[in-house]
Amino acid sequence: MKSLSEIETTSKRASRAVGFSWGIAEEIAKGIRLLEIFGFSGIKNLNQYYKFINKKKFEKINTIKKNNKLNKLSHCPINLGLLFLDQTKKMESLKKITFYKIAFPILILPFLSRSSDIIGKRILLKFEKNTFLFNFNVNILSKFSKKEFPLIAKKAEVFFLENKDSFTEKEWKNLYKLSKNTFVEETESLKQGAAGAGLTDND
Repeated sequence: MKSLSEIETTSKRASRAVGFSWGIAEEIAKGIRLLEIFGFSGIKNLNQYYKFINKKKFEKINTIKKNNKLNKLSHCPINLGLLFLDQTKKMESLKKITFYKIAFPILILPFLSRSSDIIGKRILLKFEKNTFLFNFNVNILSKFSKKEFPLIAKKAEVFFLENKDSFTEKEWKNLYKLSKNTFVEETESLKQGAAGAGLTDND
């Protein structure tokens, strides 16, 4: 089994070999490492993407808008991913962003995951019948309808989710009330003990 270090290093070198700068190649490699950690087929899809990259043109944009529709070409997933990292703090106010025709959409997943951590909010991605929930770059919850990732996401929607508790205020108060049973009333001896090492130095 290949180590994560091998996966990242080889992905970085391969990305540089197909024409990306070393800086972008490093970002791609971090993403592939993340995909493999989360159990997605990063290496396989990166291989497929690089087989197409010199045969087929992909659109690269400079700014992500609320609706992003191209005339003929498909969005480059690397370009979109990097833009998400750079512009995510500005974009979260849009609440929802729509893209049409993203090539190799699996390759954008790690960028969305890292963006979730940057803004401190969960991000939800939907395309066709597939959904992915990005949780602060800690994990990705997914539900996709096919074993093989599609080569093109015809229409993809990205939602910036507001942080909300998963419990009611009543449930919180009940638990907090129970936790108060561990509180210890402060005494003079506790005050002295909490002050530090006292007069005794064991060093």
